[in-house]
Amino acid sequence: MSGPSRDFVGYGPVPPDPRWPGGARLALNIVLNYEEGSEPSIPDGDATTESGLTEGGSGGFTGRDLGAESMFEYGSRVGIWRVLRMLREREMMATVFACAVAFDRNPAVVQAVREAGYDVCSHGRRWVRHQTLSEQEEAAEIRAAVASLANHMGERPLGWYCRYAPTIHTRRLLVEHGGFLYDSDAYNDELPYWVDVGGKSHLVIPYSLATNDGKLSRGAMATGDDFFDYLRDTFDVLYGEGATQPKMMSVGLHLRLTGHPGRAAGLARFLDHVAKHRDVWVCRRLDIARHWYETHPHQR
Repeated sequence: MSGPSRDFVGYGPVPPDPRWPGGARLALNIVLNYEEGSEPSIPDGDATTESGLTEGGSGGFTGRDLGAESMFEYGSRVGIWRVLRMLREREMMATVFACAVAFDRNPAVVQAVREAGYDVCSHGRRWVRHQTLSEQEEAAEIRAAVASLANHMGERPLGWYCRYAPTIHTRRLLVEHGGFLYDSDAYNDELPYWVDVGGKSHLVIPYSLATNDGKLSRGAMATGDDFFDYLRDTFDVLYGEGATQPKMMSVGLHLRLTGHPGRAAGLARFLDHVAKHRDVWVCRRLDIARHWYETHPHQR
């Protein structure tokens, strides 16, 4: 099976100085995964109801799962507004990993994202696993997602992130489509890095499923304090290392999870912890990409 080669070395023991703006010791990117309404569902013609990253408690039968559907609806009806308010009150920027169909179904969220000045990274047309698609279907999904999100935002998305993982074709299809500054379909580093795709330079800004509230739906974490403790410890280690080796940190949020009050309390504690520290660049993913292009252009 062909595809990208694996790299177990990366930057090694002495990573480059990212030279973050203002001499920041850490670049922090908060990601809002906005998927609600784009997930597989029987009303949309799918064979099953999606229950990924929900509270559980449903399932165990065939047919339409109204419980799981309503858990997704919570994220767009309630959770998104709570998290947006928390970020606005602290004047912190964020990135939205947006599924195009989710934006289709809630114009008020699109308007709020535009007014906040957040950047949008394409999370696909729908919240589906690209591994289930043919190469031709995947290329069509990329085209459709870009066109739809450009219509919503007034400008096309410059980043891409699949649901959990890309296919062996994804990165090449992104380069062939053109116009993307980066993708985040990797979890293997704490700094951006360049790859060669078909003779063209392409930037990867790794994401994280470790500092991600998905763990709250899988039993690894149960409370807002659990999430806060893990985020705080990650932040503190990276901030300490940043005195000599600055890195980046991604925090992944889902509105149907962190949007609930008891979990949002943990997010609030983390944001307040961050605010107590100087030399932290709380930024958009697009800002990181543009900084890397300017400061660390690809050296072939």
